[in-house]
Amino acid sequence: MSKQITLRRALLFMPGDSLRKIEKAIGLGVDSIVMDLEDGVAFSQKAAARRTVVEALQTLDFGRSERLVRMNPMGSELAEDDLRSTITGRPDGYVLPKAEFPEQVEAVAEFLALEERARGWPVGRIKLLPIVETALGVMNVREVALASQRVDALLFGAEDLAGDMGALRTPAGWEVFYARSAVVLAAKAYRLAAIDQVFFDLNDLAGFEEECRAGRQMAYDGKMVIHPRQVEIAQRIFAPSPEEIQRARRIIQAHDEAQAAGLGAFALDGRMVDMPVVRMAEQALQRAQAAGLLDDA
Repeated sequence: MSKQITLRRALLFMPGDSLRKIEKAIGLGVDSIVMDLEDGVAFSQKAAARRTVVEALQTLDFGRSERLVRMNPMGSELAEDDLRSTITGRPDGYVLPKAEFPEQVEAVAEFLALEERARGWPVGRIKLLPIVETALGVMNVREVALASQRVDALLFGAEDLAGDMGALRTPAGWEVFYARSAVVLAAKAYRLAAIDQVFFDLNDLAGFEEECRAGRQMAYDGKMVIHPRQVEIAQRIFAPSPEEIQRARRIIQAHDEAQAAGLGAFALDGRMVDMPVVRMAEQALQRAQAAGLLDDA
């Protein structure tokens, strides 16, 4: 049975120490807002950022946007304080950077279960989204994906991976292509969402759109974005186009007619249609529905 996946076409990272920027993100209608306690915050501002994130969680109306917190890596001296401070705001999930071992995920999951029970919250609602961004993380991606039922998505971090490997980053990205493929394959194998790498050139929107299209072709569901100007492009590319919606509807209608006629596989527009194609059409319509792109139920 397929797992219900939250729509995450764009995960917009905003520094956790800026309430103004978090408020700006809310106004964009982005699928997910990640309030960052890691790279986006100077070491001297970590405590202030935790307080700001809790204030945002407790006082701001995020609308339909998912409320995520990127903590510092497990094993660092900052991670425990990140969790104990921000759990009071009851975020929708935590982004776990530099995930390399299942024990890291399990430790956060155990902390969340204890907190949920103690606070009378439904157990298991707070999700975990590990970022696979080291060579060891890529080698252990299966174990990370299966570490907890809370894991709801795998994120791929190309820049940290390249740095960890000593690879030279190129526009083509072949130096990280194996890892990029391994992460999305693991996500799909275990019915998780897959979120693609950051694109750092904020002025090259054409290049950003091209990379979004390549990620979608690889079966990624969305993209990590670091600037508001990238949001619209990501949410458009990672949603079904009007043409895809129309074809999906035609496939479903033709399938229903074929079933009524006692047929299995059938031809549509000169192409063979079987159950995998029908399931892809159903998934396209489900994503379109979640994105508010259908004019009917």
